[in-house]
Amino acid sequence: MTGIRITRRTWLIPAACLMFILFFTVFGERGLLRIYEMKQEKQRIEQRIVELQSENHQLSRTIAALHSDRNQLERIARKELGLVKPNEIIYRFPESGDK
Repeated sequence: MTGIRITRRTWLIPAACLMFILFFTVFGERGLLRIYEMKQEKQRIEQRIVELQSENHQLSRTIAALHSDRNQLERIARKELGLVKPNEIIYRFPESGDK
């Protein structure tokens, strides 16, 4: 009986240690699940970087166009900022749905 008990105990301790190691390998702070989550986050961030670079490139082209085309700059200033030249009168008509 004592021989069986020693064998179980000798088997139980390494098995418990192995379970402990496996648990932290999968669920620990630097475990497999955390690595998977970090890879997912990295992909999202890289996608966002691509989107921002594209937006930045578009804005750079817009800025370059505004520097070279004074008429375009004036159109934007008039439309979005409501600017007018001196002695200029702006007439605004209501849209067809407004009364």
